[in-house]
Amino acid sequence: MESPPSTLLRLLEHSSSMAVLSQPAEDLGVAETVPFPFLAIVGQMELKTAMLIGLTNPRIGGILLSGPRGTGKTTIVRSLTDLLPHTLRSICPYGCTEEAVEEWGMDAVCPDCAVLYGQGKPLTAPDRVRLIELPLNARMEDTVGGIDERIAIEQKRVRLRRGILAQADQNILYVDEINLLNNTLADAILDAAAQGRYTVRRGPLAMTYRSRLMLIGSMNPEEGELRPQIMDRFGLRVVVRGIEDHSQRMEIYRRTRAYLEHPHAMTAQWAEETRLAAEEVERARRLLPQVELDPAVAQVGLQLIRQLGIQSHRAEFTLFEAVRAHAALDARSVADLEDLSVAAPMALRLRRSAFMRGFIEQKTREDREIQAALNAIKHQETRPVTGEAKEQ
Repeated sequence: MESPPSTLLRLLEHSSSMAVLSQPAEDLGVAETVPFPFLAIVGQMELKTAMLIGLTNPRIGGILLSGPRGTGKTTIVRSLTDLLPHTLRSICPYGCTEEAVEEWGMDAVCPDCAVLYGQGKPLTAPDRVRLIELPLNARMEDTVGGIDERIAIEQKRVRLRRGILAQADQNILYVDEINLLNNTLADAILDAAAQGRYTVRRGPLAMTYRSRLMLIGSMNPEEGELRPQIMDRFGLRVVVRGIEDHSQRMEIYRRTRAYLEHPHAMTAQWAEETRLAAEEVERARRLLPQVELDPAVAQVGLQLIRQLGIQSHRAEFTLFEAVRAHAALDARSVADLEDLSVAAPMALRLRRSAFMRGFIEQKTREDREIQAALNAIKHQETRPVTGEAKEQ
C-alpha cells in the first residue's frame, strides 16, 4: 500500500520562493553558532537532494562536494544540523551496545554494562545524529585514538581513548578540503568508514571501535585533484556551481545579509518548514526498508552503467540505494524511472576512467594475441604427419 504524499520535496521548491522578512532581533550576546537554515539556501536543488538522500540512506557511501570557493558547500553541510534524524546511541562512556554483546559476546563490553545487560537493562538510548567536523590540524592520534595522556599523567595508568572516528559512529563526519588531507590520514578514515570498525594498537593494548559513519567531503578542484582510491569511496558526487540567474543571486545576497545581521530571526522564519522537513526525513528512513525497485528501473540502470563503461561494482549499489532513498523521500514504496533520472548523475558522474579503459583494452588485445598464438601451436601439434616426414 502506498504511503501518503510527501511534502519534503515540495518544501524544497517552496522555500526557494520565500521572501526574507525584515525584522529586528534583540542582540543577547549569545556566542553559540546558529546554522544557516537548510531550506533558506537558494537554488542548488541537486545539492540539497543529495544531502537528503544521504540522511535517508547512509549506505550510499558518502557524498563528495566539488566546486569553486564561495558556492555554499560548507554552509549547506552545516545547515543539516536541524534536519538530522535520531538513532540509538550507547549510554556508556566506552561505547558499549547490545549489538556488541550479540556479535562478540560479553567480553566486548565493560563490566558495568555486562551487569546491566544481564539484568535486561538497555545499553543504548535514542539520540539525534550529530555532525562532526574533522579539524584542519587533526593528527593521526586525534583521528583514530591513542593513549589517554591525561589519565597517564594524573593517575599513572595507561588507557586508550576514543578518537574522532569512534565519536563519529552513527554520525556524519565532515572533512573540508579533503583533497588536501594527509594521505595516511585519508586512508585511515576511508578504511574505517568502509569497514564500519577499526582497531587501535599501542604496545600491548588494543581496542576495536565502531565507525559506522556517513562521510561528507568537500573540495575545490583548483587546489588539487582527489586520489582515485579516495574518489571511489564516495557514493554520490555533486558538482557545485555558482548560480547564473541574476534574481537568485540577488536573493542569496539578501538572505546572507539577513542571516549575518540577525541569525536567530532568520532561523525563526524557516522554523516551521525545518520542523516539517525533519519529520519527513524521519518518515523516509522508516519507509526505506519497504521500498522496492521496479524491474524496469533495474534494467535501465544496469544498461546505463554498461553503456558508460563503468567498471566499479559500487556504481550499481550506490545508484540503486540512492534511487530507493529518493522514492522514500517522496513517500513511495516503489522506485520508478523518475527516481533513476534524479539519482543517476549524482551516482555515476566521475566514475569513468580513461586510464582503466585503455588498460583493459590493452590487456584484452594481449589476451587475444596469447590465445591466437596458443591456437596456432595446438594446430601445428595436431597436423597429420606426411610420408616424407615419416621417412626422415
